[in-house]
Amino acid sequence: MLFNSFGFAFFLPVVFVLYWFVANKSLRYQNILLLVSSYFFYGCWDWRFLFLLAFSTALDFYSGLKIYNSKSDKARKRWLITSVVVNLGFLGYFKYCNFFIESFADLLKLAHIDAHFQTLNIILPIGISFYTFHGLSYVFDIYNRKIQPSVNVVEYSLFVSFFPLLVAGPIERATHLLPQIEKTRQFDYNRAIDGLRQMLWGFFKKLVIADGCADYVSMAFSDPEGYSGSTLLLGAIFFSFQIYGDFSGYSDIALGTARLFGFELLRNFTFPYFSRDIAEFWRRWHISLSSWFKDYLYFPLGGSRFGKLISIRNTMIIFMVSGLWHGASWNYLIWGTYHGLLFLPLLIFGTNRKHTEIIAKGRLIPSITDMLSIATTFFLVMIGWIFFRAPDLTTALEYLRGIFNTSLLTPPEPVSHSFLYVALAFMIIVEWFQREKQHGLEIKTAIPAPMRWALYVALCLICIAHFRQNQEFIYFQF
Repeated sequence: MLFNSFGFAFFLPVVFVLYWFVANKSLRYQNILLLVSSYFFYGCWDWRFLFLLAFSTALDFYSGLKIYNSKSDKARKRWLITSVVVNLGFLGYFKYCNFFIESFADLLKLAHIDAHFQTLNIILPIGISFYTFHGLSYVFDIYNRKIQPSVNVVEYSLFVSFFPLLVAGPIERATHLLPQIEKTRQFDYNRAIDGLRQMLWGFFKKLVIADGCADYVSMAFSDPEGYSGSTLLLGAIFFSFQIYGDFSGYSDIALGTARLFGFELLRNFTFPYFSRDIAEFWRRWHISLSSWFKDYLYFPLGGSRFGKLISIRNTMIIFMVSGLWHGASWNYLIWGTYHGLLFLPLLIFGTNRKHTEIIAKGRLIPSITDMLSIATTFFLVMIGWIFFRAPDLTTALEYLRGIFNTSLLTPPEPVSHSFLYVALAFMIIVEWFQREKQHGLEIKTAIPAPMRWALYVALCLICIAHFRQNQEFIYFQF
């Protein structure tokens, strides 16, 4: 089920009413209701993969108990390895099987061996990368003695499958979400209202910004040789905003929805396009994934404790694995490697934590230096998005060659709806003024109620006007 669908518009109010007005006398009933609703939400896409979700949940629940109760380190490690191998085995099969078959065939061609391997017709289960990482973080934390295992299968299953975060994150931690599931929740009016505002801002970014940019982006990437450099540059800029509006919009809707039920999920975006360097960008973009890799891969590899060379090696591993996490493609690997190479100078010269404060904090506008830094960082990120968006490496290179030639100075192809420019400017201005807040519509009572409601109504009408059925979120494919 998509957030931007008629089904969700019916599903959410029904679950909300049952949750607060029917099951509110019992925490157990509330959790069962959310668990059943979450499986229904997921099953609306393809019910067959509910069994995979249930198996993954049962595996990690049982592994967590066995790791905790094992008498020897050897037994603890054996159960950890079992869980990791099975989880990554499923992930590898569904996500990377065809990639490795095709890559192996290409490798043989280099040796003049014409092998014909038949790829498999594998359907990638939505959200498998996200709920697999939920489960892995749970067993890792038990193995590292950070948490005790849950003994309640309903509570643990809800941690893995809670519907707002099930298919595209944020990637939650058991230390953060499980305690919220285990304790009684009271309805908080202000929290619920703020959740609705965050959902509205998320819908605006998805329906108006992301979907508004999508047509132009598809046109530009479908035939890079057929368009001028200026059109390709505009297409790359639009994709930068499309993927931001799409993914951060999804995260805003997920966080806002969770607040309606009394939960606080991990924040996933903090206005990343206002970053002054690549290191700051990665502290603000897909935060839950970056922190997952830092905690469960970078630190176990040694982090920065064993000198600069080991730190450089570990950093490159993190970025390359992060690229492959997004999909089985050389494009994603190059995208991750590209960001790793951009990060290295900051790491080598010790400036990767230079910008940890909010930009221009307490000021209306940034300094000239900050503006130049933001523009440079955005340009570098945009170049990387070309590899991320292009269907293959050849197209990505054609796209880059197409941008950097004399046709860059000609007028680009016009945008079919000029309102898109207005919407983009509006989003950037709102997020700039809200950059010290949790989301774009975190509004306090300083603004008169009529003005606030006028803004809410206007945004709702704009979202409805731009609504298009069956516009999937980009990160569903990961």
